[in-house]
Amino acid sequence: MDALDVARWQFGVTTIYHFLFVPLTIGLGPLVATFQTLWHRTGNPRYLRLTHFYGKLFLINFAMGVVTGIVQEFQFGMNWSDYSRYVGDVFGAPLAMEALLAFFLESTFLGLWIFGWKKLPKRIHLATIWTAALGSVLSMFFILAANSWMQHPVGYRMNPDTGRPELTDIWAVLTNKVALITFPHTLAAAFMVAGALLVAVSIWHVTCRPGTDTAEHRFALRFGAWVTLVATAAIVFTGDIQGKIMTEVQPMKMAAAEALYRTEAPASFSAFTIGTLDGSREVFAIKLPYLLSFLATGNPTASVQGIDDLQAQYTAQYGPGNYAPIVPVTYWSFRVMVGLGIAAGAIALLVLWSQRRGRTPNNRWLVRASLVLPLLPLGASTAGWLFTEMGRQPWIVFGELLTRNGVSRSVSLTEVLTSFLAFTLIYAVLAVVEGRLLFRYAKAGLPPDGPEPDESGGDEDVPALAGAY
Repeated sequence: MDALDVARWQFGVTTIYHFLFVPLTIGLGPLVATFQTLWHRTGNPRYLRLTHFYGKLFLINFAMGVVTGIVQEFQFGMNWSDYSRYVGDVFGAPLAMEALLAFFLESTFLGLWIFGWKKLPKRIHLATIWTAALGSVLSMFFILAANSWMQHPVGYRMNPDTGRPELTDIWAVLTNKVALITFPHTLAAAFMVAGALLVAVSIWHVTCRPGTDTAEHRFALRFGAWVTLVATAAIVFTGDIQGKIMTEVQPMKMAAAEALYRTEAPASFSAFTIGTLDGSREVFAIKLPYLLSFLATGNPTASVQGIDDLQAQYTAQYGPGNYAPIVPVTYWSFRVMVGLGIAAGAIALLVLWSQRRGRTPNNRWLVRASLVLPLLPLGASTAGWLFTEMGRQPWIVFGELLTRNGVSRSVSLTEVLTSFLAFTLIYAVLAVVEGRLLFRYAKAGLPPDGPEPDESGGDEDVPALAGAY
């Protein structure tokens, strides 16, 4: 073990932990805005109560996401200074857009939404939550654009004097084909997480605490199940396109996803495989004929390049070295991602079926599955990012910079271990805080009925959301 190994572990742990908050924030913001829009259009206090209830959960998660994101950024200057120096001329533009435009919209208008109850006209106040939600989505887009440049570098030239890439076309970076498909795929995953949260919280109140709030939670349960189901369909559609683009720009990643060592035409997809630890020899496999060829190219009989052939090609192109990722990690993370996503969609479908004709879900196994439902899309997203980032190895910028060349050269193993343990401890404490807050407010139920806000500017009659914080 050396400093590079620990630095990679640290970045992986902190990034994955931070990303646990990101999809819920991005997905829950528009859903809270939808509840408030329904209240604005209908005047039904049911939707106002749902707005306040899920608004609390949204704000708790948003605050924790900001804290974990700040901690994560420290690593770029600590453990990955060579990487930061290398990509700085390119990453400066999209990351500045994320901070100055997207995060400004998100944080500023979220503050106006929190403290603007009864102080802003109803339509303007409604616009603040939609603008904050838009800011979250834009923030995700700019971050994904930067990450997609690492997967498929475009819009730059290499400076022969510095040996670093320099941005020449920001539009090419923002319209990178990888970014354009990763964005809707990740957005659908965010809605899947948010919809699953609505299902879990609502089914607990409907089945374990039936009472005066049942009608509201029944609506939220159906709404959340539909959001989860539609998001699942969107993930399948965008994921299919993403797989074909991935094969085009990173064929090694697709080969590693199937542990395909020799080029095949047509290529089958294994749903399950038992083999050697390095993945080079299979003992038992359940295969679906033609599926890998279709996933990779859209043609069920097309040829798919294998790891061995690509290794020889990259050796000739980039010089001696091992250009294959850790095959068991890519193979199983891909299947965990797909399996958990399908399971989440299936549970959402069963929840909708259990509510047909006004029925109450009473199957204990379905209720238990629904209570843990948010963990499934979160697990699928985590596995998906593991596959995306580990499948790019040994490159940190594909075709340009190896991961081992991006680590800080002056940082020792002891220093990296110290920061790794410190960050892990901080995140463990934050995990406990986040969990306790979410469970506390989710179990508390909907806020009591109160007079509706008007546009007169007073604040004496409104159960202000800001007062809960």
